[in-house]
Amino acid sequence: METSNARALLANHKRAVVKIGTTSLTYPNGMLNLQRIEKLCWVLADLYNRGKEVILVTSGAIGVGANTLGMETRPRDIIGKQAASAVGQAMLMQIYQRFLLTYNRHAAQILLTRDCVDSPTRKENAHNTLEQLLAMGVVPIVNANDTVATDELGEFSENDNLSAYVAKLTNSELLVLLSDVEGMYDKNPKTHPKAVLFREVHEITPKMESAAGESNSSFGTGGMATKLNAARMALENNIDTVIASGEDPAILLRIFAGEEEGTLFHAN
Repeated sequence: METSNARALLANHKRAVVKIGTTSLTYPNGMLNLQRIEKLCWVLADLYNRGKEVILVTSGAIGVGANTLGMETRPRDIIGKQAASAVGQAMLMQIYQRFLLTYNRHAAQILLTRDCVDSPTRKENAHNTLEQLLAMGVVPIVNANDTVATDELGEFSENDNLSAYVAKLTNSELLVLLSDVEGMYDKNPKTHPKAVLFREVHEITPKMESAAGESNSSFGTGGMATKLNAARMALENNIDTVIASGEDPAILLRIFAGEEEGTLFHAN
């Protein structure tokens, strides 16, 4: 299938999970980029008005909380992460709710734990709650429950991986990972100016895995390696994935329109 045809198919997708990273939500000093968050909320509301269903997996709670508490870098100890998360979650949800209400949409906070995936009963409950919120036109805003669940502060709390779990849980057709890079490159573009951007991927190769770099942000987590892992999980569940820049939230409108943005991992 040609790239243009694969991209065009994205316009037919109704349900998507969008993950946005800490670096896309904050300035380099760790303070929230309110202008960008407001635009993200406008885009989400507009997608809902078009008949799309979008679940937002948001990073930023620990980073924002750490900055608010006067920490110079993201805490590494569990207690520090929990304290920062408790402060940051409250701030983030208040801001999301306020901006979404401006565009006549409500937000709902969903904090997931590992057993929401491992336990069939809890998994069904989480699925049913998300389905009901979407049916009501509410924007579910998801994060891992870092505040109280110490076992969540590992792979499950990496929001790239969490977003793939959520996409699978909700039978979504599309996963969009927004970060501080334009997509998947053959080399780290921050250290290799001539790095080449992959426009469309049908199979994740060992060469791509070796090219995946680590995060350069002191307030964020993960990097291209976790995004690649999330894309792999999505592909295994027949979910298209786009890795793209979160600098302009309106990129979501262009992705849904089938325009060539970022890297598309196409589920055949």
